Amino acid sequence: MEQAIKIAGMTCEGCRKGVTEKLLTLPGVAQANVDLQNGSALIQGTQNWSIEEIEKVLGAKYKVTQGVQATADVLPHTQSKLQQLFPLFLIFGYLTAGAFFLQWVSEGTRLFMYDFMGLFFLIFSFFKFLDYQGFPASFARYDPIAKRTLAYAYAYPFIETLLGLCFLFEWQIAAALIVTFVLLFATTVGVLHALINKRIIECACLGTALKLPMTEATLIENAIMLVMCVYSLALLWF
Repeated sequence: MEQAIKIAGMTCEGCRKGVTEKLLTLPGVAQANVDLQNGSALIQGTQNWSIEEIEKVLGAKYKVTQGVQATADVLPHTQSKLQQLFPLFLIFGYLTAGAFFLQWVSEGTRLFMYDFMGLFFLIFSFFKFLDYQGFPASFARYDPIAKRTLAYAYAYPFIETLLGLCFLFEWQIAAALIVTFVLLFATTVGVLHALINKRIIECACLGTALKLPMTEATLIENAIMLVMCVYSLALLWF
């Protein structure tokens, strides 16, 4: 179900983030998309909520009225999945090209998968840092570890940065691969659970600055990294 509402009282980006987080606490909410400029929001979930219920969650600062129609800016599905996921495909293209370039300049003495994973973690952590305060709440909606502790979600971009440097400098590779496997396996379990239950949520893999839908592409992205990780561990140990 989708419910469009108008929210008066939002004055800044901090308000928008705060309202989004509070709307997500409503029972049965799968996703909340808040538009600061239009003072509107689109709530998706298992039911419709009364104005009184929403105002109780948001607090006295905000005045809520029923919206007639959600705007194009609020609707996350006005574009096709391919259009929405274009930034992700573009980044993967650059990652592949960058890894091949490092292979070329080193005359093939480096391992392609280490370069790819190193660039992957550095670039993806960069996008998470673009909205560092908004990332943890989004990530905790599907990652099983982040659900238990937001401290992990706040630390996650830093962990990705460290892993990226480990792979690019080929430092503590075995430890980096084990940590990578644990992190990505946990996230993959959360993504798979969200997809099976058909939850309409945003993927936090590129932070919250780029609004990507949770789709099978997210699962494939994690699967590729997990395969590289397992293969690299096999090369080290066998």
